[in-house]
Amino acid sequence: MSLSRTEMDQMPVDLATDLRQTVDQVTKEALNLGYRLELRVAQARERRAERHGDVPVMVAFDGYGTTSHVRILGRALLKTAGPEDPTDEDESSIRGWRSFTSLPITFAHVDVRLGEHEFHLVADKGGVIDADLEISLEPGVHEAHLRTDGSRWATSRITVVDDAQRIGIISDVDDTVMVTALPRPMLAAWNSFVLNEHARAPTPGMAVLMERLSKKHVGAPFLYLSTGAWNVAPTLRRFLNRNAYPSGALLLTDWGPTTDRWFRSGSRHKVENLEHLARDFPDVKWILIGDDGQHDPEIYGGFARRYPQNVAAVVIRNLSPTEAVLASGQLLTDNAARIPEGIPLIEANDGATISQKLADVGLL
Repeated sequence: MSLSRTEMDQMPVDLATDLRQTVDQVTKEALNLGYRLELRVAQARERRAERHGDVPVMVAFDGYGTTSHVRILGRALLKTAGPEDPTDEDESSIRGWRSFTSLPITFAHVDVRLGEHEFHLVADKGGVIDADLEISLEPGVHEAHLRTDGSRWATSRITVVDDAQRIGIISDVDDTVMVTALPRPMLAAWNSFVLNEHARAPTPGMAVLMERLSKKHVGAPFLYLSTGAWNVAPTLRRFLNRNAYPSGALLLTDWGPTTDRWFRSGSRHKVENLEHLARDFPDVKWILIGDDGQHDPEIYGGFARRYPQNVAAVVIRNLSPTEAVLASGQLLTDNAARIPEGIPLIEANDGATISQKLADVGLL
């Protein structure tokens, strides 16, 4: 027997409350079951990989920080014996599926060396280290060294932002700096798992726009916030470098069930990271760059309403009709960002037009 929400609302209060609690408990237990099953499968695959001679590898991602704390990012993997760094593979023919063949080390123990300081961290079930460390550092680029049990040290660049910096840039990746048409499932699978990474197309004019922003706002932090999986971080890093985008930390996510969801929410990932950055840099105003093919206008608009003091401008790249159909299967309708009065909202299809509009409001 199934009961509608209306039927439950018409029941006596105590009975309706008990039923709702039962439904919530069953849902929670089912979600936890999915999480536990994925964890058991992952650990079984780890044991099998170790028996076959796979070796631990630490992949260190670029991080960022202030003069009082830094954010360390990395991933512990099991990889077939060969080149120590997964990014050292032959780049003449790199296909996305190769990024998904290494196994994460669940809850790996990771040592971090930063200057004269050493920290001991534990990764999540996807092998990911994402930790805020309290440490006093001078503004500029520093090196952090990460190692998991049995691996060599891996090195990442940590950009420490000057306390006087007042502007920062946060950019989406898919259909903003790189044309991927990600939301369409078949095209997403093709782009992620099959397509040669050298065939990925940069969005017209966006690299020049980013470079101009980096010259206008010297020392500004650049962060690339995407719903892509950590597996593709080396691929994205190579793409950004090859197409002359400013260097910056990648803020990606992990796939699979959590303790409260069957699949991770891309929107929640972006919202949480934006709020994280607002806490990390309370005096920085961000230029938020995204596109209207997914939920960027809604996410950026919501952040601007909650943290108007931390937003310099919202920039939305409008997809062309063809791109809109590829991205979502239909022409886009009203998807405008609703932001507080006084914060510029800039919309255009290409980087050159966006550059001009940013110049018009004094941000470029």
